[in-house]
Amino acid sequence: MRGLRTPVASPAAAWYDRWGAPFRAGAIGVLGAATAVHEALVVVDLQTDFCPGGALAVADGDAIVPLVNRLLGDAAVRVLTADWHPPGHRSFAAAHAGKRAFDRGFVGGVEQVLWPEHCVQGTDGAAFHPRLRADLADMILRKGFRPGLASYSAFFENDRITPTGLEGYLTSRGVDAVALVGLALDVCVAASALDAARLGFRTRVVLPGCRAIDRDGSLAKALAAMRGAGVRLDDGPAT
Repeated sequence: MRGLRTPVASPAAAWYDRWGAPFRAGAIGVLGAATAVHEALVVVDLQTDFCPGGALAVADGDAIVPLVNRLLGDAAVRVLTADWHPPGHRSFAAAHAGKRAFDRGFVGGVEQVLWPEHCVQGTDGAAFHPRLRADLADMILRKGFRPGLASYSAFFENDRITPTGLEGYLTSRGVDAVALVGLALDVCVAASALDAARLGFRTRVVLPGCRAIDRDGSLAKALAAMRGAGVRLDDGPAT
């Protein structure tokens, strides 16, 4: 178990954690009983450029917003992540001579897909989807801001060494379980889920709260990898 804390009963018999937040039964309630206050909801990269009309649009990506907002309203600990690339980031195909979007190349010594320019710092495309209740977030984590290094996972840069700081934040909040939603299921959501499980968090992905790119079988591969790592894949009502 990761740092569970014993709640203290108030005179009114309510239950609170050390930050004054009430323990709520059935948090993240769309899929039945949750793991109460010790589970954090991590919303991965629900940004304009990943939604229809954006520079790197995920089909139907904006359809998850109503469900994600409901989950944010119920969650005890809420984290939003965001790609936050400087202009000319090395993960962009345009930064590699002779390369096109979705070719493969090396970024920070790591072979990966080279992407269209997206989520550039300060642009409209880097903003959260306008209907996302970003105001409910306890923490907003920006990733991919190092010019020569990509960051799919919410926990580590793609070099698999450089941490984002999310593990420490969740541990300090008494979190030992993580539920993930967002975009794209087969890229940043999957990378985040695999790292969460590897770090010892009980991890689940809320599938109706995600959408995938699914290029060249990437979705099937991501789902298989998550299952193999012990990540729970939760289905439930459609948005």
